[in-house]
Amino acid sequence: MTEPAPHMTPEQFRQHGHEVVDWIADYWSRIGTFPVRSTAAPGDVRAALPPAPPEQGEPFGDVLADLDRVVVPGLTHWQHPGFFGYFPANTSGPSVLGDLVSAGLGVQGMSWVTSPAATELEQHVMDWFAELLGLPASFRSTGSGGGVVQDSSSGANLVALLAALHRASGGGTVRCGVEPDRATVYVSAETHSSMEKAVRVAGLGSDAVRIVEVDGDLAMDPGALAARMARDVARGYTPVLVCATVGTTSTTAVDPLAALGPICREHGAWLHVDAAYAGVSALVPELRELQAGVEWADSYTTDAHKWLLTGFDATLFWVADRAALTGALAILPEYLRNAATDAGAVVDFRDWQIPLGRRFRALKLWFVLRWYGAEGLRAHIRSSVALAQELAGWAEADQRFDVLQPHPLSLVCLTPRWPAEVDADVATMTLLERLNDSGEVFLTHTTVGGRAVLRIAVGSPTTTRTHVERAWALLCEGHDWLAADFATRAAEQAAARR
Repeated sequence: MTEPAPHMTPEQFRQHGHEVVDWIADYWSRIGTFPVRSTAAPGDVRAALPPAPPEQGEPFGDVLADLDRVVVPGLTHWQHPGFFGYFPANTSGPSVLGDLVSAGLGVQGMSWVTSPAATELEQHVMDWFAELLGLPASFRSTGSGGGVVQDSSSGANLVALLAALHRASGGGTVRCGVEPDRATVYVSAETHSSMEKAVRVAGLGSDAVRIVEVDGDLAMDPGALAARMARDVARGYTPVLVCATVGTTSTTAVDPLAALGPICREHGAWLHVDAAYAGVSALVPELRELQAGVEWADSYTTDAHKWLLTGFDATLFWVADRAALTGALAILPEYLRNAATDAGAVVDFRDWQIPLGRRFRALKLWFVLRWYGAEGLRAHIRSSVALAQELAGWAEADQRFDVLQPHPLSLVCLTPRWPAEVDADVATMTLLERLNDSGEVFLTHTTVGGRAVLRIAVGSPTTTRTHVERAWALLCEGHDWLAADFATRAAEQAAARR
């Protein structure tokens, strides 16, 4: 007789669940003691694992012990108060608990009928956020469009492009596919690479991408966009989509939506706004002007899992015309048919995304919003911005660094100053590695105008003014140490020549 599988009973789950929550709480309480960036060498984690999978089940305590022994040393700690790299990837207690409930329920929300609460709670939460962000009425579920939680802004960029292609072709892409030699997509050099990947995945190929010039603030130049689109139309191309960015990944540059919108409308091009990092800042009234002109947008995306205290993945995506989106993505096989769908009385979010299946992501957003309230979320954003602006002020008053302007949000980009005879990029990257090797902070870099630039992104809920002060002190100490080393070497070389 076949032995039954050793399923975890509800009482065992209760016991071990408490142990896991305790482990996470302990991890959060001691996270500041770890080096921010993992010190593991390639292969270290795999070397700590047994070569063969376990044949018999193991005590749960052994699994928890191996979290500390194997997993934690191989982590870069994104929730660390000294994490200033990339963009924030916040989570929070209510987000984790919302995810836990979602995992425990284990429902599929692909269609309304598969779990009505999964669809209707998501619609309602997305309408709440549309109101909080000041988005157009067309983006509400009560209007012509609506919102949905996607897995990432990369995925949102792809579905926006598919909807745009569907509209531009009058539905032809569903029947015949794309015409890669006719369609054009417009980005700037600062647009996130996921947009070009979306163009490739959609079957257009990178040749369809037009890179529009930027101005001195690294924002898309409306005049240059208009000229490029006019040239393409004259040559027989069809402008399909313009991707405008609010808060570019490199420097948080902001494209002028109010100027780009009428140009898109004139040429019938879909205006997609990628506000992955910065969009949530519109919760704060004094920052909402950064996306003036958003009413021109056909679609809009921002990530709650960056700066809004919600664990990955939780991308908020809205579309003004849901018919274009579902027209591009809807397929209804017989095994998914049901009375509610056939009657057209409900929304089936499987038609708003690439995969069929979808988990109950809206729960963690609901938990976060219920715990913090809009004012709590605004307080978090304001705190991050204030700390970043204070850091920028210190740097602007210091002869060792230049601050890249503008910096309206919680990212500050610094260019260290070096002696003329020093290779500035090599020196800057050496400073970056010295800081990251310290274990106290983690920064990343970009290039602007061909020069290496340091990025300091503030946003972790555990980061305080003390942590920002320490990051600034390390920047100054590292710069002084390298500058002294360069001076010593220059003196030695001059002496050797004599």
